[in-house]
Amino acid sequence: MRTFTRCIASLSAFLSLTLSSLPALAWHDKTHLSVAEAAGFDLWYSAAAADVAKSKSEFRPTEEKNHYFNNNADKEVDVAMVMSQIERYNKPDDSEGHLYGAIIGAVRAYKAEKESGKYAEYPLAFCAHYVADLSMPLHNTLYDDFNKNRHSINDGIVESSVRNNIGYIQRNMENITILNEADFAREIAKVANTARQLGIKIREEKRDMTQSEVYTQLTRSASLLNAVLKYVGKTPVSTVS
Repeated sequence: MRTFTRCIASLSAFLSLTLSSLPALAWHDKTHLSVAEAAGFDLWYSAAAADVAKSKSEFRPTEEKNHYFNNNADKEVDVAMVMSQIERYNKPDDSEGHLYGAIIGAVRAYKAEKESGKYAEYPLAFCAHYVADLSMPLHNTLYDDFNKNRHSINDGIVESSVRNNIGYIQRNMENITILNEADFAREIAKVANTARQLGIKIREEKRDMTQSEVYTQLTRSASLLNAVLKYVGKTPVSTVS
């Protein structure tokens, strides 16, 4: 019995150390899927793939920096900042991350693969994930103790309800038009700044997001993803009555 107890204690310690060293995620799976479905992405069921890829240790250094931007200087996000991150897409040597550039980088990858005659949908599945990450406040602010301690609970605030509220997200979506990369970067900056400002607010108030705040953020991501689909020449599909 003593040996068994020691084994359990050792396993618990190992799991605690391992889980605490894992990179923070943004929104849980059903939330990601719901944003993509609300936006009309026909492969909405693949919208969590980027987190699946990131969970593999051999892919983590390349993939994880695409999911966030730790705005250590607390700067307002603008077009120049977004565009400056594109060349860092899929590069591990980046202390702050490059979520904004990853969104455009994934779209560029989609266009390149489509033009070469390859099956090009997977880059869009990654893009759909990044666009949802964009509206998560704690992926646009300093990764401090507040961020670390509150990240998981804020990721999952609407996880249990969101699959039943896709229609609500759709009804509140904004119509966005993207004609070129400058437009694209400008719209990314808009969502990033609303997320950053909400992140500052909940940090100052020492609280988690409300469900209403989360749904507002998800609607912004869905609106942008819908515009991205149109920008690349795809017709958004409706799966919700």
